[in-house]
Amino acid sequence: MQKYLFQQFFAKLNPVPFHIHFWDGSTEQYGDGTPRFTLTFHKELPFTSFIKQPSLAFGEAYMNGDIDMEGNIEEVIRAATSNHSLIWSEVLSRLPKISLRKQQENVQHHYDVGNDFYSLWLDQTMSYSCAYFHTPEDSLEQAQLQKIDHILRKLQLKEGETLLDIGSGWGWLIIRAAQQYGVKALGITLSEEQCKKTKERIAELGLTGQVDVELMNYQNLPNTKRVFDKISSVGMFEHVGQNQYPTFMKTVQSMLKDGGLMLLHTITHLKEDPTDPWIAKHIFPGGYIPSFREIIQLLPDYDFHALDIENLRIHYAMTLDEWAKRFDANEDKVRAMYDERFIRMWRLYLRSSAAFFRLGGLDLHQILFSKGINNSLPLTRNHLYTTST
Repeated sequence: MQKYLFQQFFAKLNPVPFHIHFWDGSTEQYGDGTPRFTLTFHKELPFTSFIKQPSLAFGEAYMNGDIDMEGNIEEVIRAATSNHSLIWSEVLSRLPKISLRKQQENVQHHYDVGNDFYSLWLDQTMSYSCAYFHTPEDSLEQAQLQKIDHILRKLQLKEGETLLDIGSGWGWLIIRAAQQYGVKALGITLSEEQCKKTKERIAELGLTGQVDVELMNYQNLPNTKRVFDKISSVGMFEHVGQNQYPTFMKTVQSMLKDGGLMLLHTITHLKEDPTDPWIAKHIFPGGYIPSFREIIQLLPDYDFHALDIENLRIHYAMTLDEWAKRFDANEDKVRAMYDERFIRMWRLYLRSSAAFFRLGGLDLHQILFSKGINNSLPLTRNHLYTTST
């Protein structure tokens, strides 16, 4: 009976041809043409869980070793996205209000896995966000430094200015801003591991007093009564939660000087979609990826004026490709830290994310805006493409 139900489900999928090896040893093809991938069921699985939340059930079955994939995972994602209504609900679920403590727990779930783990497959700057490739031959570290420099040029930093980085990761943006532009920079993060590593780097580089990092939720920033010339937020907005967008924007408004610039670097969806249930449970609990238009519609309510918008979608696919290669190359070292289920979870996350960016389901936008009118900005975008320092 279970096999029959799976057969009926797979028969509805189109148009990508694929093979299924069932647990009883039989093999069937779905779709016309040469199969693009093969899924192997190592055991009989309950169909009810698949029909309720296919992506969650499939992800967990892969993590548990109950299902294996052969072929390019991009083709698996292509088949899934071509059958969106069967794989994902079209209706946004209710988004519960998340407490400050819960937000910190959600961030720590992902980022406090351990600096030793991330250092195995991130570059030396420990940048865990979309890189910026000038050419396909650029190294990962080169592309990450280019991303940071691209952001800093967009912010048009000047010596003596103050910079706030909301969700500062392992701190290389605030460190490079201080080194290259002579600004006074502050980063905030909810990750204890990131905060600890950033403080070590600041001390090692002799930047104490010029660069600082604090373990703090962005919602508590207004209580400090500080204001900044420029603000950045890279790869953090995805953790804010849809119902907290007004709070985030109001916080930026209160912290940014009149005429000041803000650079928001975030993954976006084309439309408002619910968070994938497998990602929500195992990778980014509490996360929500905004649509591009959700962000743009927010700006006028806070007197924010959009100045520059850039989509780095393919750059993120290339970044994830590099992370996945480095993860695979260090699999034995990861296995010494964590179990096989953890390894399969991260492999699926990195490879499938690259596929989603490459197929257009996800975008990466950098949005530069000013608080109020600023008439002293450059007339052209030439400053963005000067030789990197």
